[in-house]
Amino acid sequence: MPAVRTLRVGVGAATGWGPEAADLVLPIGPQHPSAHGGLRLHLRVEDSVVAAVEPEVGFMHRGAEKLFEARDYRQVIVLANRHDWLSAFANELGIVLAAERMLGMEVPPRAVWARTALAEMNRVLGALMFLASPPDPARPEGDTVTDPAVLALREPLQRVLEAVSGGRVHFMLNRVGGLKEDLPEGWLPEAVHALEDVRSGLDAACAVVAAPAFRDRLRGLGVLTREDALTYGVSGPVARASGIDADLRIDAPYLAYGELEVPRTRRVEGDALARWEVLAESARTGLDLALAALARVEPGEFAVRLPKVLTVPEGTAYSVTENLLGLNGYYLVSRGGKVPWRLKLRSASFGNVQALEALLPGTPVAELVPVLTSLFFITGDIDR
Repeated sequence: MPAVRTLRVGVGAATGWGPEAADLVLPIGPQHPSAHGGLRLHLRVEDSVVAAVEPEVGFMHRGAEKLFEARDYRQVIVLANRHDWLSAFANELGIVLAAERMLGMEVPPRAVWARTALAEMNRVLGALMFLASPPDPARPEGDTVTDPAVLALREPLQRVLEAVSGGRVHFMLNRVGGLKEDLPEGWLPEAVHALEDVRSGLDAACAVVAAPAFRDRLRGLGVLTREDALTYGVSGPVARASGIDADLRIDAPYLAYGELEVPRTRRVEGDALARWEVLAESARTGLDLALAALARVEPGEFAVRLPKVLTVPEGTAYSVTENLLGLNGYYLVSRGGKVPWRLKLRSASFGNVQALEALLPGTPVAELVPVLTSLFFITGDIDR
C-alpha cells in the first residue's frame, strides 16, 4: 500500500487561521519509513510559498506511557521497542539502563560490549533505510524513489541481528542485567563479515548525497537555525546539521562509548542538504564503532541472574540514549513494585517535528517533499 502524507492547506485569507479560510487537501508522496502512520500539516500558502505551518499529530497514539504502568520490567520492553521501529534495540536500552541504575547493578563486560556493537548495528540499519529513499532531484516535485540496491545492503545486518535475537524488526534482546541469551557460537565473525560487506557498499549508498544534482536541489532549502533548533528541542542528525555539537556517546557516555573514539559530526548550514550529509556520516561512524566494539567482546557471562519477580527500589531515574533520530529518554518513577509507577518517554521525533513550524515557512510548495524527507522522524515515535 503506497504511503501518503496529507497536507491540509489554507487557501483563503492571507493572514491567520480564520474561519473564512478554505481547505484544500493535497496528498503528497510516496515517502520514506516515517509514512507508516499519519501526519497532517496545516499550511498557509501565499503565492505557492508556505507562509505558516501547524503540525497535527496523534493519529497513531496508543497510550504507551499508560500501558507501561501495567507491565512488569520484562514486559515493558515489548512496548518500549516499538515507537521507533527503525531503532528497536536502542529503544530497549533506555528501559533496562534506567532499571539497572536504580538497582545499582553492574552488567557483565561481555553484555556491555555486545550491547554497544548491537546498538551501532541498529543505527546503521536505520540510516540505510532513509538512504534508500532520498528525494529524486530529477522529479519536479522531488518525490522519493526507493533504491533496491541500498535496501539489499541492509540484508547482511538483518541476517546477523535475526540470528542473535530471532527478530528482524523488534529484537527483544535486552533484559535488565544484560541480554536475553548469549551470542550464538560463531556469531562474532559472522557479524564482522556482515559489517565489512556493508562497508564495501556504503559509498555507493551515500553517492546520491554527493551527487551534484541532489546537492544543488537541496542546498539552502528548509534552513533550521541553531537558535530555532535549541528552542524546539531537536536532536540527533537534525540538530548537528544546525551547528549543535551534541552527542551523548561523547558528552555523557553510556555502555562502552567512554572507551571508544566517537568522532564529532557537525554542519552549520542547517539546510536539507546538511541534514542528509550528517545522516550519511552517522552510518559510516556506526560501522566503525560496531567493528571496534565487536573486537572487545570477550568470553564471560552475558547477564546477571535475576529473581523470578524483579522489583525495582523506590526512587527515580532518567536514562537517555543517543538513537539514530536523536535523544531517546525514559524518566522512571518506582514505588518499589514489579511495575513502573510512572514511565515517561522523551522521543526524538516529537521534538524534530515541532521544528517544522520554524523551517517550513518560506519553502515553495514544489519543494515540500525534499524538505520533509530531510527532517528525519518516525510517526510512531511522535505519537507514542
